[in-house]
Amino acid sequence: MRSILLAILTLLSATNLLAQETPYTRVFFDNSLMGKDHFYTSASYTSPSWVKNSRGKLPVSEEVYVTPGNALELKYNSAKGGHWQAQVLYHPIRGMDFFRPQEKLVFRLFVKSNTAATELPAVAIGKREAKELSQFLPLQNFLPTCKTGAWLTVEVPLSSFKGLSYSDTKELDVVAFQQQAADGKWHELYLDQMEMLPLQAGESIKAAPKLLSAKGYEKHIDLTWEKIEDPAVRYVQVYRSTDNKNFKPVAVQIPSISRYADYVDTVGQTFYYKISLLDDRYQETGLSESMSATTRPMTDEELLTMVQEANFRYYWEGAEPNSGLALENIPGRRTMVASGASGFGVMALLVGIERGWITREQGVERFLQILRYLNKAEKFHGAFSHFISGETGKAEPFFGPRDNGGDLVETAFLVQGLLAAREYFTANTPQEKEIRNTITTIWRGVEWDWYRKKPESDFLTWHWSPDQAWVLNHQLIGWNETMIVYLLGIASPTHSIPASMYYSGWASQSEKALQYRAAWGQTKEGMMYTNGNTYFGIPLPVGVSNGGPLFFIHYSYMAADPHKLIDRYTNYFENNRNIALINYRYCTENPENHQGYSENSWGLTASDGPWDYSANEPVPHADTGKMTPTGALASFPYTPEESMRALKHFYRVYGHFLWGSYGFRDAFNLDENWVSPLYMGLNQAPITVMIENHRSGLIWNLFMKNKEIQQALKKIEKTR
Repeated sequence: MRSILLAILTLLSATNLLAQETPYTRVFFDNSLMGKDHFYTSASYTSPSWVKNSRGKLPVSEEVYVTPGNALELKYNSAKGGHWQAQVLYHPIRGMDFFRPQEKLVFRLFVKSNTAATELPAVAIGKREAKELSQFLPLQNFLPTCKTGAWLTVEVPLSSFKGLSYSDTKELDVVAFQQQAADGKWHELYLDQMEMLPLQAGESIKAAPKLLSAKGYEKHIDLTWEKIEDPAVRYVQVYRSTDNKNFKPVAVQIPSISRYADYVDTVGQTFYYKISLLDDRYQETGLSESMSATTRPMTDEELLTMVQEANFRYYWEGAEPNSGLALENIPGRRTMVASGASGFGVMALLVGIERGWITREQGVERFLQILRYLNKAEKFHGAFSHFISGETGKAEPFFGPRDNGGDLVETAFLVQGLLAAREYFTANTPQEKEIRNTITTIWRGVEWDWYRKKPESDFLTWHWSPDQAWVLNHQLIGWNETMIVYLLGIASPTHSIPASMYYSGWASQSEKALQYRAAWGQTKEGMMYTNGNTYFGIPLPVGVSNGGPLFFIHYSYMAADPHKLIDRYTNYFENNRNIALINYRYCTENPENHQGYSENSWGLTASDGPWDYSANEPVPHADTGKMTPTGALASFPYTPEESMRALKHFYRVYGHFLWGSYGFRDAFNLDENWVSPLYMGLNQAPITVMIENHRSGLIWNLFMKNKEIQQALKKIEKTR
């Protein structure tokens, strides 16, 4: 009976969450962020038929499109005895898992060639991993007319596709086109705005577009507009002009983001902008009034500030609205707080106040919102869950039913930011007193010793579930991103762990620890915690393999100053610097011959990937060709010259696909002609915070002022 009740409650909880989220439209294709071809497609043929492709992908056209800046090219020759097929694949985005009803396939078709209706391809839907397709339907059956030189709307009810079983439309992740005729002719088609929609189209737009600002930087213009509240708006369309007379559409933006970064790749020129709004039918409102801005050369210091501020906006403008805390990624779930990313975001907010991007009064207001929410949020022996509903404060088991309790690592990432904030808000005002007192209450409430699992345990354990206890049973063993957990546990004024656990747990040399390190590192090098080898001419005192992904030297050292973290094995600033240099030299040598790796383009770490989130590191078995800007940019304190070269390269050379509303997109892979559409909560803030630590030491200095941290370091020192 109890298990049935739990299942019902879990289902109701999930249903309520999705009901509170604004659903997305399930889009298979609107625009490719990369030119040349679109990663989420495939094209194949048998001669004498042929379909134009680039490395087995469909090309994109920047000349013909419905929404700027491109559409898919479908150019083919359907010959007798041959066959061709092209597929458009749905790209699953983490957290984008709630949609409007999906009842019909809709896309736009442009026929440029002299193609008869019967010479058009047939269309099917399918499931990629299962390699199953429905029966193909003649495209002409769903076209009222077939004419050339105009965009046509194709609508196919999903119920029309036969021969494919599925229980949920989310299983459908392929739209396929294939040869229907055998006419031997050359055909030129274009496809755009491919999506699954409700049978009933959305309402007409009632809002009017209003631009608020245009600001020029070196190679891009930042635009902002009035927040879009009208649910009928599908896209904001951006127009650009060089003379304030002839405006051309250059981009679209989703309405939940009230800004756009227009990368013009030109220095010292004035541009003019207008915006319009598009609905479900791509009917357009009138244009806004125009605004202008001019690009200009920028110094290194100005570039640093530009990059810091852009990433800061993720946590200021892009925050979950009820709590004021960070989202896991944008786009993604809009009402789900990510606790660890929020800790990073808290530190980014402090940088924003100090740099003048927001006023202290605005910062105080946001921190009061954050802390009042956190004080009431669900906790598990004082620890927060990894993900929290922004609306209810309850744990959200986003990674599965076992992820429904306290997450000590994410809690540590959050608490480190709060302790830095406690030292920042020192004014003798009721508001800043409340900030300090609430942070102290949260800090004192975390039962670090509970997560020891047993009083005699040498290790802290990552998770605890209220109904499944220690089901995940993952002990925290360095070298990785979790040193901050042991430091905070030792520092706790109410629920401390023995300082000896720094060596028995984090830096353990027990058999359990040796096996753990050897397993994830796939090597015995560094399995003792100490390493002692030299890689690419760089000595490595501590670290598994040749140091691992770069987030190991970021997450625990955004607040804790590694200059002052010294144990019996190393000074962690020097150790971290060497890990960054190993990563840099690996990318410079580029042993796997990946496109885009160089002394100006480096930084292997954890990030979004073409199909899922993964951690890359400077060893061949963990190097897929994916580059992550936060890897090099959050390493600024360790490698200022190498990181500055990377920043300039990412912005000046790759900016046309990599730079966006909240700074650099999460990752890219030039081997695959792929770039992530995401900004990640765990990856944007380290750029802002670590650049600031490089420039002023702000966050390091604040965190290290905490008396509890100073006392913890003295305790660890005594155990050396």
